[in-house]
Amino acid sequence: MTRRLSVAERLAAAEKDILLADIADQSSWDRFLVEQAVYAYGLAHDHFSANDLRDVLPELGHGYLGAAIGSLRAGGVIEHTGHMVPSTSGPTHGHRLSVWRLTAKGHAIAAQRAARTEKAA
Repeated sequence: MTRRLSVAERLAAAEKDILLADIADQSSWDRFLVEQAVYAYGLAHDHFSANDLRDVLPELGHGYLGAAIGSLRAGGVIEHTGHMVPSTSGPTHGHRLSVWRLTAKGHAIAAQRAARTEKAA
């Protein structure tokens, strides 16, 4: 039985070019892609909420957003800033959303990925 990788390990091990066949073989590929999108958004912005991410995800990805944020938080890749914002999604009726930021661990993963990319070039 193979050990299941944590979110941080998956992000650290993800290569730039993942073959479509590899993605299709994974049962949780949608969630994995949304995790990657949340992580990439966190790298590009100081802080973010689900409001920001809904605007950049396809409709299919919205259902995975909460799970992706939860797994990145549990993996220590993102952390709550202590701030909340009202949701801009109509069905939520202004429910309060957490504001997130990348942790030092999240930035370290980005540095490792950049170093691997530079080494490969």
